[in-house]
Amino acid sequence: MFTSVLMIEKALTSADVEFVTTLHGDEPVSFHVLLQPRGEQADRLLRAIDDIALGELDEAVREGETPEGREARSVGRQALDVSLQALRSAGSEAAGRLVEDHPLDALKALVAEVGADEVIVLTDPHYVEEFFHRDWASRARHKVGVPVLKLFSHSKA
Repeated sequence: MFTSVLMIEKALTSADVEFVTTLHGDEPVSFHVLLQPRGEQADRLLRAIDDIALGELDEAVREGETPEGREARSVGRQALDVSLQALRSAGSEAAGRLVEDHPLDALKALVAEVGADEVIVLTDPHYVEEFFHRDWASRARHKVGVPVLKLFSHSKA
C-alpha cells in the first residue's frame, strides 16, 4: 500500500478527493491528513493579496471574517472530519489530525512516523508565499526526505 501524507488547510472538495485518490491509478493508498486551518497559517494581509491576485475582491474584503484561535480549531476539526470521511468513501484508508503550531515540524514528524512515500500539499494558491518559496510545499521539500507534490485545491465542492 502506498502511504501519502496530505497537508490541507480546509475541507477537501469532491474534486480534490477524486484527484488525490486517483493519482496512483489502481494502487491502494493510505492517507494521513494534516489540517491547519487557514486562519492559523498566514496573516490577513497576505491572504487578501492572494485574493486580489485571483480577482476575488469580495474574498479580500471578507478576510477579517476568517476564523482564528479556538473558532478556527472548531471549524478545522469539522473540515478534517469531512475530509477523512470523503477519502474513506472513495475507498482509501484515512487518518488525520489538526496542526496548531509549526506545521512543517508536524509534517516532518508524521512522515517519519508513518514511513510515508510522498507528501501532497493541497492548498489554495498563496502567490506571495510561493514567489518567495515560503509556502508549505517549497519549505517541505527541504525537510521531509520524500517527494513533495504541490496541488491547488478546488474551491467549490
